[in-house]
Amino acid sequence: MTATIGQGTSRSQGPAQHLRFTLHLPHPVEKVWAAVATPGGLPGWLAAADVLEPRLGGAVTLRWLNGEADATHSGHVTAWDPDVVAEYTIDLHGRCRFHLEPAGASATTLRFTNDFDGDDALRLDCLAGWHHHFEFLVDALDGRPKDWSTWSLDRWRELRDGYEGAKG
Repeated sequence: MTATIGQGTSRSQGPAQHLRFTLHLPHPVEKVWAAVATPGGLPGWLAAADVLEPRLGGAVTLRWLNGEADATHSGHVTAWDPDVVAEYTIDLHGRCRFHLEPAGASATTLRFTNDFDGDDALRLDCLAGWHHHFEFLVDALDGRPKDWSTWSLDRWRELRDGYEGAKG
């Protein structure tokens, strides 16, 4: 099995945005959980977890590593069920939920949802951003964590143009 990242989908209700992605990953749940729900795993594909209290109501502070100024955002763990659900609600991205399901003995289906308030431009930005980060996640799970010194907006722009053309 090779990893697949389904095209992100979205729906809007006024300023409320709801994004969804489904990833099929050829890695066991425990490995995917470590990537999406631990301070050691998150920097390889998303952000440094300067604070991550692994419990419902715990504090979380994520610091983006792509060189942008003011890229530290905080919030709380709003759902926590080890190896099943990690959900963070932070000031930058609203509610981000990672739901893991075993797909055989050594594969995982990751269902991701993101709820936030914003306009259509932000919706497209976030669809492209999450898709790009999920590409980094696939690489990190395959033993190639993101080297943030090589980060650029080129792939993100390509993805955003695609989502805009498809009307996300």
